[in-house]
Amino acid sequence: MRRKSARNGLNSGLLTSGYFVAALATGMAALAGAPVQAQQMAPVADDVVVTAEMEDRLAAWLTAFRAEALEAGISARTFNAAFKGITLDVKVLELNQKQPEFVRPIWDYLGSALSDKRKADGEAQLAANRTLFDKLEAKYGVEREVLAAIWGLETHYGTFTGSRNVIRSLTTLAFEGRRADFGRTQLLAALKILENGDISPEAMNGSWAGAMGHTQFIPTTYLEHAVDFDGDGKRNIWESHADALASAANYLKASGWDKGDAPVREVVLPMGFDYALADRGITKTGAEWQTLGVQTVSGAELPARERGLETYLIIPAGFKGPAFLAYPNFKTILRYNNATAYAMAVSYLSKHFAGDAPITRSWPTDERPLTVSEAQEMQRKLTQIGLDTGGVDGIIGPMTRKAIRQFQARLGQPQDGFATASLLKKIRAAAR
Repeated sequence: MRRKSARNGLNSGLLTSGYFVAALATGMAALAGAPVQAQQMAPVADDVVVTAEMEDRLAAWLTAFRAEALEAGISARTFNAAFKGITLDVKVLELNQKQPEFVRPIWDYLGSALSDKRKADGEAQLAANRTLFDKLEAKYGVEREVLAAIWGLETHYGTFTGSRNVIRSLTTLAFEGRRADFGRTQLLAALKILENGDISPEAMNGSWAGAMGHTQFIPTTYLEHAVDFDGDGKRNIWESHADALASAANYLKASGWDKGDAPVREVVLPMGFDYALADRGITKTGAEWQTLGVQTVSGAELPARERGLETYLIIPAGFKGPAFLAYPNFKTILRYNNATAYAMAVSYLSKHFAGDAPITRSWPTDERPLTVSEAQEMQRKLTQIGLDTGGVDGIIGPMTRKAIRQFQARLGQPQDGFATASLLKKIRAAAR
C-alpha cells in the first residue's frame, strides 16, 4: 500500500514541470524566517460568508459525524470537548475553495528554502541539540542534517507551527468541498489523538489543512508514527522538539531511509543527450547512467555505492538548467512531502549542514512560469494539433510532458518536456 505524505496529503498534482503552485505571501509567511511549504501554500481567496443555511447543515452534519465517531471508539466526553462551540472557519473555506493560479519557479523556491537565515539558524539548532541528534541517529539511522532540514523547512525550527485549531480546520474541510474525504479521515484521526490524551483540544493547533507540530504531521501520520522520545508519557510534537524530530525520524525510517546514501547528486549530461530519459518513471543504476555519458560535476566517476543504486534523472528546469540523479532516499523524502521542489530543498539544505557543495549550474531565470490558465491553454492547443495530454486540467503531468516532448521533437529541440511561456508561443503558432 502506498504510504501517504506525512505532512498534508494535499499535494498531489501541484508541481508543474519545474514550477509549483504558489501563494501570494501574507502575514507571518512573508517574513524572512518563515517556513517554506512547497505544497500547502495557498492562494488569496475571495471573501466567503457563512450563512444561516450553512450553519443548519453543519449542525446536521455534526450529528451524523458524532454517531460515526462514537462507533469508531471516540468517547462522548472527548467528542463534546472537541466540538464545544465549534463553527466553520471562514478562512479555511476560502483557502479550500480557491484554486491557485500563480506558479513559482523552483529556483525562487530554493532561494527562499536555502536562505542564509535558515542555514544559520539550522546550524545553531544542530549545535544546541547535539546530544539529542546523537540519540536520534543512533536509534533511527537518519542523519541529523536531514532531520534539521525538514524541521527548518516545515516550521523554521518550531517558530511557525500554525495557530489554527485543528479540529475546527478539519471540520471545515470535512463539511463540504473538494477535500471533504481528506478532512473527514483526518478529523476522525485527530479525535483519536485527543482520546489518547496526548494533547488537549485547545492546544491542538496547526495549519489550515491540519498539519501539526514542529514537523507538521497530519493526524493519520501522527497516529502511526509519532513517538514519545522525551519520556514524559505524551507524544507531544507541538511543544517537544525531541518528540517531533524523533517522530520525523521514525517516519523516514519506516519509509525506507538508508543512512549514508545521498538523496540526490548534481550531474553533467553529455552533448546530444536524450532528454526524454529524464523521467521519474525511467530508472537505471548509476553505472548505467555512466555508460550514457552522465558524469559528476567534477568529472569523476560516481562513488561505488551509488553506481549500484537504482535512480532516475531530474531536470526540474529543463535542459537549460541543472540535472540531478535522484536516489532511493530522495523518494523517501517525497513520501514525507510529495513535491520535487521540497525534496530538493531538504536534500540541499542537509548538504549544506554536512559541508557539501551547493548546486553549481545556473538556473534559467529568464524563463517565465506558466499560470494555471496558460497550462490549460497549452493542453488544449497540444490536443488541437493531435498530441494527447490526457485532458485539460492545468497540471503538467506525465501525459502533458509526453505531448510536449513530441512537439519538441517536431521542432528538433531537446525533448525535456519543460513547459515554458516561450514554448507556449510556439504551440500557439502551430495551432493556428
